Order: sequence, then C-alpha cells, then structure tokens
Amino acid sequence: MDFKLLMAFVDEDKTDKVLDASRSAGATGATIITNARGQGLKKTIGIFGLEILSPRDVLLILVEARRIDTVMAAVRKAGKLDESLSTGIAIVLDVEQAIGLSDHIDLLAQKVPHDGS
Repeated sequence: MDFKLLMAFVDEDKTDKVLDASRSAGATGATIITNARGQGLKKTIGIFGLEILSPRDVLLILVEARRIDTVMAAVRKAGKLDESLSTGIAIVLDVEQAIGLSDHIDLLAQKVPHDGS
C-alpha cells in the first residue's frame, strides 16, 4: 500500500479542526508536534524591538496515497490555509517505506475509497 505524508503547519487554535477534517476525509491518525515557531515573509516586531513568533503545531498525517487529494482539500478548508500569508502551510511528501502500520492497512483495505472511485 502506498502512503503520503501530509505535513501541516497551523496555528494552535486550528489544530483540532484540521485533525477532525483530515480524519473525516480518510486519514487514520496523526502525530502532533507542539510549540513550533517559524517566520513568514515579513518579521513581526513587537515592543522593545523583539520579533514575535506565533506558536504553531506541526501535524504529521500519514495518508493512503489514493486519499491524499481529499484529505489535503479538507485540511486546506479547515485550516483556512489559502486565505492569507499568515494562516499556515501544508505540504505532501512521498513515503518510500513505512513500518508499524499493519492495523492501519487492514482498516484501510476494508474502507470504501474517498476519492469517488
């Protein structure tokens, strides 16, 4: 079975919405890395001239390849990722190998595809 890794970088207040949307779209789980920080195109400077870095969560969502478009669309909508420069990003990477997924593969083999086929 082929998998893709969807990595979403979202504000903490959007994490639960994005995770719920990804699960509804066919993802079977995620790993969350909290309190990540990053910079956008422009630095945000606060009082005393210090840079403000908003905390974000990194969501690592392993998705069956045939479901990735549906899950990505759900993540985009739930995270409002295309609305402005500061809403976060999501990327998809190919997964060459993965272990520890026997139960997930069995579950996915029983489910109806989410891509309309």
